[in-house]
Amino acid sequence: MPSLRMDARMIDETGGMPFGHINRAYAAVFRMNRLTLGLVVPLEHYGVGAVPTMTRHVERVRLAEELGFSAVWLRDVPFDVPSFGDVGQIFDPFVYLGLLAGHTDRIALGVASVILPLRHPAHVAKAASSADVLSGGRLLLGVASGDRPEEYPALGMSFPDRGARFRESFSYISAMAEQNPRFENRHGSLVGDIDMLPKPVGERLPLLITGGSQQSPEWVAAHGDGWMTYPRDAAAQGRVIADYRRRIAEVRGANKPVIQSLYVDLVEDDAAPPRRIHLGFRSGIAFLGAHLKELEAIGVNHVAINLRLNQADIERTMARLADGLFHEFPV
Repeated sequence: MPSLRMDARMIDETGGMPFGHINRAYAAVFRMNRLTLGLVVPLEHYGVGAVPTMTRHVERVRLAEELGFSAVWLRDVPFDVPSFGDVGQIFDPFVYLGLLAGHTDRIALGVASVILPLRHPAHVAKAASSADVLSGGRLLLGVASGDRPEEYPALGMSFPDRGARFRESFSYISAMAEQNPRFENRHGSLVGDIDMLPKPVGERLPLLITGGSQQSPEWVAAHGDGWMTYPRDAAAQGRVIADYRRRIAEVRGANKPVIQSLYVDLVEDDAAPPRRIHLGFRSGIAFLGAHLKELEAIGVNHVAINLRLNQADIERTMARLADGLFHEFPV
């Protein structure tokens, strides 16, 4: 297993040190004082209606890798819930991870995020470890408690107690990285006589907690391997990141990365000012680059760009993002 010790040899050309080496993806994507860029799939415009066409979906993920994006992010959306208005990439995230693992070589494969209360943790641990091994350690596993009440009765689950089940599922998944684990909670009992295979490539699966997931801020800071949050204005985002890292320091934990999403509609005029859209903005590349530098300065380590509302050609937009941003945010 690679050493977790950070020394001068581990500092990259931008001065960022890795947060740790849980697996290949975690060490490559997350570095202190540095921002990297990823993309949310499906890589297409589907602003009107909830269902994407999934046109050229594998080819576009390959293009993201070729252009140098550090990660692509899938979502766990079990049902088409009309009030939610989005079904993500349609395909089950773990099935899709297996496909993408076989069609890519370097790019990190993230899920933002698996809804733990809706799945048995043994199945999550098995599927996630399989994807991690098949991809050569390129899995980043976001986890969440879920925010769509309609899905819970469809699976015979209760919505109000999802926070407790999230916590217990998180503990179960973490225990499955051990050899012949001994563990017991409402999800099952293991007494050390059986084991779950495969084991993750690294010491464990990197578990990134989304939002609060019905937990206290102290619990999130102490237990996750990173924190996934939503866009805010820079001042507010800086405050919540500082608070997150203060709570990590209080439990004497190692520093951890912060990841956020951002909807972007990139226009042809490079100097175009921003106009607000859902969870992001429409602008030229100049404002986008300046905004990302501001996020880097307040402690965001990775931005997952969502092009669902982008009106221009997707392949051209991906190339413009790479050409216009990677000199400031090298991979």
